Amino acid sequence: MNKLATWALRIGVFGTFCGHGTLALMGNARWLPYLGIVGIEGDMAFKVMFVIGIIDWVVAVVTLIKPSKYVLIYAAIWAFSAALVRPLVGESWLAFVERAANWAAPLALYAIQFVDTKSFSDTLQRIDQKL
Repeated sequence: MNKLATWALRIGVFGTFCGHGTLALMGNARWLPYLGIVGIEGDMAFKVMFVIGIIDWVVAVVTLIKPSKYVLIYAAIWAFSAALVRPLVGESWLAFVERAANWAAPLALYAIQFVDTKSFSDTLQRIDQKL
């Protein structure tokens, strides 16, 4: 396992989630349409944003200190969903594309730390042989 790559990804995930978590704790009004698409509006949206901010900070700190496979899976799914909601509210698809690193970093860190590369490589070889 490459320690430099691992630490770069840990710091990247930390930065993404502490930054977004802080904006959520501050009640970023620009995010109201993203919550509105799932029916969360008004004062409730700001309360939900606050909870999201706390969760984001937990993800950031856990990932920096001792990455957990469950936290990294959550981080990848949450970041993917948060990026995908942008075009769903009318923003450009580029708004989704430019946020690829937000979900790819926790996914890559998960792969580096928790996927058995030998077994994964064997699986890919079997698939390749069938093609």
